Amino acid sequence: MINIKNNSFLIVLGILACILPLIIDSKFYLNTFILILLFATIASAWNILGGYGGQLSLGHTIFFGIGAYTSSLLYLNVGLSPWIGIFIAGALAIIVGIFIGWPTFRLKGTYFSLATIAFAEVIRHLTLYWRDLTNGSMGINIRFEPGVSNLIFREYSSYYYIALALFLISLAIVYFVDRTRVGYYLKAIRENEDSAETLGINVTKYKMIAMALSAGLTGVAGVLYAQFMLFFEPESVFNLNFSIEIALIAIVGGMGTIYGPLLGAVIIIPLNEILRSSFPAFSGMNYFLYGIALILIVSFMPNGLLPLLKKIPEKFKGRKRLDVKGGEVVDYSSKRSR
Repeated sequence: MINIKNNSFLIVLGILACILPLIIDSKFYLNTFILILLFATIASAWNILGGYGGQLSLGHTIFFGIGAYTSSLLYLNVGLSPWIGIFIAGALAIIVGIFIGWPTFRLKGTYFSLATIAFAEVIRHLTLYWRDLTNGSMGINIRFEPGVSNLIFREYSSYYYIALALFLISLAIVYFVDRTRVGYYLKAIRENEDSAETLGINVTKYKMIAMALSAGLTGVAGVLYAQFMLFFEPESVFNLNFSIEIALIAIVGGMGTIYGPLLGAVIIIPLNEILRSSFPAFSGMNYFLYGIALILIVSFMPNGLLPLLKKIPEKFKGRKRLDVKGGEVVDYSSKRSR
């Protein structure tokens, strides 16, 4: 078993990720890898707030949908390039995140999760009924006009590399959070908010920082999703199931870890595609199996799969080789070769 802490393994994985479009020409597989990177980015963003901060949001579709709608409407109505719209969408998602966080952060646990669901439902209904701006349930249709300035490409490989770059940026942000005071304070808030406040940590401030980073990254991912799919509507980007799927990816991989969301995306996204193709007549079968998987993981592996995988090589390294010589038990693992 390869130790994921080994830098050489990460280098090999990075090289493989860079050359993947050169060795795979199937649009189906490239589409799957693009979705894996995109959802790994969103799950990493969610992980900052939910994994490190302990604030289990089920309303992250708000920021995803805001990113998709903001950039697309600016592109269609004003002619603004999505490369510029991506910054506006991210900034607007941060503002909305802070606006939502200010009242909801006073709530804890299940009540916070329910509040985020309520906000997501309110925005979904506003999008449905504000037809003059959002086109309502008809959705947004972006004309296929390939061009770098339009963030629209014929080749899936172009989308893949942009998704890879976005994921690496999210990975760098999560790494920064994990290794700095922000991450330490968020972990303290996650473990015991009252104790953290007693120790002098400004709980509201660091929750807001986590919300801003999480919302901004999710909004940016929404822009890429819109330019990749070229069509979306309120039921697809403001769907509660989407929020649950994001949280599930981070939970399965390992909340509060750097690489957990990537591991979760590698497992969940291909599984989702397989379930959709295997049960075409049962559209909700994937969510049914998601629920079963979530129950099993929370019950038997509450820390996710990544911490479990890390323990496997440690067990092999720590295994003692025992033998008997002249009635004496000898531990060879404790002896070093000279």
